[in-house]
Amino acid sequence: MTHILAIDQGTTSSRAILFDAGLKVISSAQAEFPQHYPQPGWVEHDPADLWATVAATSRAAIERAGIDAHSIAAIGITNQRETTLLWDRRTGQPLHNAIVWQDRRTADTCTAMKDAGHEPMITARTGLLLDPYFSGTKLKWLLDHIPNARTRAANGELAFGTVDSYLIWQLTGGRTHATDATNAARTLLYNIGTGEWDAEICGLLDIPMQLLPEVRDSSADFGLTRADLFGHEIPILGVAGDQQAATVGQACFQPGMMKSTYGTGCFALLNTGDKMVPSKNRLLTTIAYQLDGKPTFALEGSIFIAGAVVQWLRDGLKIIREAKETQPLAEAADPAQDVILVPAFTGLGAPYWRPDCRGAIYGLNRNSGPAELAKAALESVGYQTRDLLEAMRADWGVAAEGVLRVDGGMTASDWAMQFLSDILGAPVDRPVITETTAVGAAYLAGLKAGICPAPAEFQKTWARQKQFTPQMDADTRAAKYARWSRAVAATMSV
Repeated sequence: MTHILAIDQGTTSSRAILFDAGLKVISSAQAEFPQHYPQPGWVEHDPADLWATVAATSRAAIERAGIDAHSIAAIGITNQRETTLLWDRRTGQPLHNAIVWQDRRTADTCTAMKDAGHEPMITARTGLLLDPYFSGTKLKWLLDHIPNARTRAANGELAFGTVDSYLIWQLTGGRTHATDATNAARTLLYNIGTGEWDAEICGLLDIPMQLLPEVRDSSADFGLTRADLFGHEIPILGVAGDQQAATVGQACFQPGMMKSTYGTGCFALLNTGDKMVPSKNRLLTTIAYQLDGKPTFALEGSIFIAGAVVQWLRDGLKIIREAKETQPLAEAADPAQDVILVPAFTGLGAPYWRPDCRGAIYGLNRNSGPAELAKAALESVGYQTRDLLEAMRADWGVAAEGVLRVDGGMTASDWAMQFLSDILGAPVDRPVITETTAVGAAYLAGLKAGICPAPAEFQKTWARQKQFTPQMDADTRAAKYARWSRAVAATMSV
């Protein structure tokens, strides 16, 4: 039993990666699934798609490796966070599509709760802000809009979960209803200081606590898979939300270490150790990982649109066919043009938290074309990351002067990573393995299984593939960032 299966259930696709005991990739499989947009600002997934793609890719990864499931010591799960599901405990059937983390339908609920003065208490306990991003108000919406749901929930007939909980339930045949501390910390319902679901916050949202899963460590026993799934029962021993799993995969185990993941969105985490650092700049205080009952905390900044802006170029504007086409387009852009794209397609995340904003483009002229738009799209990710690191520096002290470890699909673009280093004025390190989310999930499972080393030893195995250092002069950097800041201000004023 020397292999580990990592399940990486993301916003646009599900992946399964089989690792050996040294966390070397043996095989993988990936499957995209449809996105559903019932109304402007609403985003949903069909739970059947989530489960079907996870099951299919897991089987495919095992088959491609040519191994027997008996040789798999553990499964690690990492998942899109905050996405909210509600299902029947008896049948396992969801009552509604999953409401995705990007969904903004509960903006009015959040505004009403802010106006009632509840946000300071909620932030002090959960580390989060009152924003539609988080699961709590999404769950309230489901209970409010599904007939008899709240009564059935109070009677213990229903179960709530983020995607990890739903997958654990399906994998174990309904024997385990659990989550880990990192996913619980994203629900708006979990007190990260006491490590418990918060009864007062649940009361404010009228959420029966019978719905909630048991909270466990990130490296813990989450039960055995059904034997019929893979031909053999496999223990699920690691669970973490995708950004926390990437933090683990990047070996950011020391306070002050930072990583930024570029997937559909962009998420930067700064390890603050055993200290909960309250943000004065509208960042989130969250749990980076929890081992042996002890949480390690982090400051986090969340950008809603990163890789999704490239998808928009492909699927919305149809000016590219593949993501890799953005780099040559950006290189070919007219340097005399300074087009700014503020990709607030589903609102602005940290440090602004303006769910009402929508995207805007500034600086267009008659000669602006696909190349200039592609360049502006890639630059927007760098600018938004600078926003986050400026806020982290203000909260922590020295964060923005440190090295930033990066991962995720967009880091394959040398052009985008060089601009990121330029606009930050800081080194950017790209690791040998850029898909560190799956590595983190596999490590957490392997740690519990006893086949991966302790964090201090694992940290020594991290390897850098390339470092990008600033090439832009300070005056140009300052002028470009000032122009971005004016564009954001103008977008928020509309």
